[in-house]
Amino acid sequence: MSHVSTACEARPSCFEAKSVNEARVDLFLRANVRPTVLRRGCTAGGREPQQEILWRRVKSKRERKQRVSITGRSTVYLQVVGVREQRTVLRHCTSFPEYNRYLFNCGEGTQRLMHEHKLKASHLDNIFLTRLSWMNVGGLSGMILTLKDIGVPECVLSGPPQLESYLDAIRIFSGPLEDIKLSVRPYTAEPYTDETMTVYQVPIFAQSRGDGRNVSPKSDRSQSQSPPSPRKDDSKSHGDRPGSPGKKGNATTNISPLVSFICKIHPKKGNFLVPQAVELGLPVGTAAIGPLIAALKGGKSITYNGKEIQPEQVCTPSEPGAVFIIVECPSEEFIEAVCTNQQLKSYQTGGTEGKVVLVAHMTPDSVLKTDQYKKWMERFPSTTEHLILNEHVRSVHNVRSHKIQTQLNMIHPEIFPQFRPYEVKEPQAALPVPCVKAECLLKFQLRPVMEWQRDAIPSCNTEEFVKEASEVPNFLEEVDECKKICFTDAAETSGEREKYPEVVFMGTGSAVPMKIRNVSGTLVNISPSQSILLDCGEGTFGQLCRHYGDNVDQVLSKISTVFISHMHADHHTGLLMLLYQRERALTALGKPFSPVFLMAPNQIMIWLSRYHNDCEEILDHINFISNHSLCEGKDNTTQNKTDNTEMLKTLLKNNDLEKFQTCLVHHCRNAFACSFTHHSGWKLAFSGDTMPCEAFVRIGKNATLLIHEATLEDGLEEEAKEKRHREEVRWKIRLSIYEPHSFRSHMTLFSIFLCAQIRFGDFKIIPRLIPTLQTLFATEIGEMEEKREKREREQKHLRGDFSELDSEPRTTDAGRVAKRDQEEASTHQVETKRLKTI
Repeated sequence: MSHVSTACEARPSCFEAKSVNEARVDLFLRANVRPTVLRRGCTAGGREPQQEILWRRVKSKRERKQRVSITGRSTVYLQVVGVREQRTVLRHCTSFPEYNRYLFNCGEGTQRLMHEHKLKASHLDNIFLTRLSWMNVGGLSGMILTLKDIGVPECVLSGPPQLESYLDAIRIFSGPLEDIKLSVRPYTAEPYTDETMTVYQVPIFAQSRGDGRNVSPKSDRSQSQSPPSPRKDDSKSHGDRPGSPGKKGNATTNISPLVSFICKIHPKKGNFLVPQAVELGLPVGTAAIGPLIAALKGGKSITYNGKEIQPEQVCTPSEPGAVFIIVECPSEEFIEAVCTNQQLKSYQTGGTEGKVVLVAHMTPDSVLKTDQYKKWMERFPSTTEHLILNEHVRSVHNVRSHKIQTQLNMIHPEIFPQFRPYEVKEPQAALPVPCVKAECLLKFQLRPVMEWQRDAIPSCNTEEFVKEASEVPNFLEEVDECKKICFTDAAETSGEREKYPEVVFMGTGSAVPMKIRNVSGTLVNISPSQSILLDCGEGTFGQLCRHYGDNVDQVLSKISTVFISHMHADHHTGLLMLLYQRERALTALGKPFSPVFLMAPNQIMIWLSRYHNDCEEILDHINFISNHSLCEGKDNTTQNKTDNTEMLKTLLKNNDLEKFQTCLVHHCRNAFACSFTHHSGWKLAFSGDTMPCEAFVRIGKNATLLIHEATLEDGLEEEAKEKRHREEVRWKIRLSIYEPHSFRSHMTLFSIFLCAQIRFGDFKIIPRLIPTLQTLFATEIGEMEEKREKREREQKHLRGDFSELDSEPRTTDAGRVAKRDQEEASTHQVETKRLKTI
């Protein structure tokens, strides 16, 4: 207690401990962050200005540094954010001191996991990457955009040499990033040090295989025993065509290094002993004690009133800092380099470098099984803990999605199938040292007590989910009634559902991934062997794994065409993972590799070419068809017209399609909708993000199924106009008014549910499910209505429209409680009468 109080008393004034430059930053920020205040500190737009958020974060960080300089970090732990779920290997760990947060690797789905499990990113300003593979950076672009949006002023990326090129490449689709300062700390830079720890980057270079090809990017597929990407002479790729970005040339001759990280926690300064300090005459309880405590806890002797005082007289001994190591060895090409690295070897002898308490191995079982790697693990002290993050680790991450899907499955098992598990067939490696398999949110506490902590690991209990839904009033009765109606309808329509076409909603969220919804992605299964993917946001492959389980390879092998509506990150950043995993799936099934037809805006080729040239090969996986070339009335006279025409013919033939059209829509620049017609007569129209658009009405005329993304609910029309999205109901009505018979069926209800699979025979069933869904989600619907009412009142308040506010009836919290009590009492009376009757 005295230790804390003295630290508080010693807090300096605003400019006392700052340099001249820091003072200038303060003055600059304070001179520019005074908004026009209306009510409750809001600006005219109703939101806090970005400069004010920035100022608060800078000030908060500075105050934390001042406190830590006296006390030191008292709590530090390493936590696993994501590991393998189904077949998705999300390898990222996070170090959480009390305030600073560090992320090691940022695979797809990181944002969604952090959001669901309430792992705040507001203090995340350092991201460390073991190598530039999409497995490790698939979620990085989205994470950067999130950090920018929440007001993080600066983020530093540490790791392999291609990071600068990667940041330049993502700016093609991420838009301006001026609000966040992004910088790269190369592995050749000095060690990073802050008030928590020092991080040393250890570059590891693989031995070349002799064919001049990049070792590092292909190692992801080695985890599944798959060969590298096909060579450019194995299949015709767009690199051979005139006007294309061209072949990669000599970009693959450089071997990209891995980067391991040695993290040394600073020693925790000893406690200040107040009684001893009082006996020695120190000015305890006054402002003068602060600098004296700082000097003594820093190991310096002081002279006070002519008396020399040593640190050990008034302070307990410092607590040594622990060391942990993050190492990735993705394939056998790197084993020799990892096991013989001198910098890592110096921590195996137990010498003066520090005690290694934990080694996190991001290493597949194919490497763990080798004798050389086993011996390397044995050379660490026997007290060292080993954490394994690889394909054999099984952990459920998105518990909320599993819960919702389980409860929806009770309503209609075919439309809402249960998520399916994926089991690794190969036996796990037998290791010579005790190891801990990573799990989502598993912690290893480094301070104050060194221990494993499993209390935060999420539980996914299907029985509990069913029980919770069963306890919702009237839900089971509604389910029984719904099943009777659906059975009757099925009997009237011959009893069998036509299996194809089938639409599976892999992602139905908006720009940021949510707990229960992933970003955009819709799979259209045309036949048992033909599929088209409409948009491919981050995490789409993970959604496929959860939905199809062991059959995911067959599903991937059927995807021959991908349509990307526009270049916003939430619509295309899952594409690379899908392409890499599709190649692995074809190899595992013994099928020949063939590129997918990628229909997208021209700008996507700039992004893919940059990534291909600077990071990993990807262009061999696609045959590109420009969305522009498929628009009505486009007169393409360039050489690419012939290429596009021939590829379009092949695409239509491979998918048994009669026609595929696109049109420009009212969203961002180069945003498209599409429609395609099957030989059997059905037609599907897909809007992507757009405001009401007559061009889309034209190409979607007479569609059997309309899929439109209504991001914003009614009441948010102004925001919809600002973001160039559509609101839910009005756009659907607009389409119907413009062409009363244009769309034979509207399919908007179930786009709000993840992994719903819809067949055309389900159109009559869907309205029957509404009462049951309303019963299951009654609480959520009520909360949405309350939020809408609150939003409408605030908007009127900001406009100064008080007349309607005064006249409209308000439902107070007390009124809601009274009404709820009355309803519960009424329900209780009914139940009592039923018991008496029985």
